[in-house]
Amino acid sequence: MKTEMTPATLLNNRKNTLLGALLFLFCLLYLFPAYIVLVNSFKNRAELYENVLAFPKTFSFQYYANAMRRMNFLQALFNSLAVTVVSLFFVVVLSSMCAWMLVRRNTRLSRFIFMVFVTTMLIPFQTLMMPLMQVMGGAKNALGLPMIDTLGALVYMNIGFGASMAVFLFHGFIKSVPLSLEEAATIDGCSCWGVFWRVVFPLLKPVTVTVMVLDVIWIWNDYLLPSLVLTSKANRTIPLSTASFFGEFTIQWNMAMAGLMLTIIPVILFYIFSQKYIIKGVAAGAVK
Repeated sequence: MKTEMTPATLLNNRKNTLLGALLFLFCLLYLFPAYIVLVNSFKNRAELYENVLAFPKTFSFQYYANAMRRMNFLQALFNSLAVTVVSLFFVVVLSSMCAWMLVRRNTRLSRFIFMVFVTTMLIPFQTLMMPLMQVMGGAKNALGLPMIDTLGALVYMNIGFGASMAVFLFHGFIKSVPLSLEEAATIDGCSCWGVFWRVVFPLLKPVTVTVMVLDVIWIWNDYLLPSLVLTSKANRTIPLSTASFFGEFTIQWNMAMAGLMLTIIPVILFYIFSQKYIIKGVAAGAVK
């Protein structure tokens, strides 16, 4: 038997169709810059200036190869991977342990420290970059510490700037972890170190992946901080290498587009493999 569509059902269907169409249009608008970068990365200069929106006449990876040579891509890729992986490791480990102690202590001092972490998230980096460089330069001159033009110095600063949001997300998620699990592990003879790594940390997988995704996108694409810290070509990360296409008088747009595509592909792949944890981790860490 055919079911008759009531006026209310028809109205709801029309609303859903309209909302779906609007969502599709917004997605196209959001992805439009990525389309511009992709299609123009295969064009020569004449095609690019003739019509930016059109597809290239021939698809050739010549400009990708030229961009890789110009960027010294393999060295820049290694530098970016090293900085991102090491920074991410220390941010996750140190921030998760810090958040766990702040939640379980629950004293005035711990609450004050947590508020300090939250407050520092509101400070723009632009207000700190010049004093930061002066302090790092003074540390190099006074103590002999290699705080300028080294990947280790960049990792050190990334840990400091990434700790606030990571502690905030871990803090909210750890509140949902039952204290009885830790008490049972302690009764069984587990040490404080063992309680965290064997009981608590495995439960933090969703928020850990969320922190990793957010920090990978930030560290991988960061240009301002590496441009202040790194000065030699051998230490350049991928964003710094991409900037070499934008000269003072000329811009090689087709090679620049190819370089930008090479820059964002690793982040897209990482996001695709970890996207299912993002919404769950953010929701659990931010509202609890």
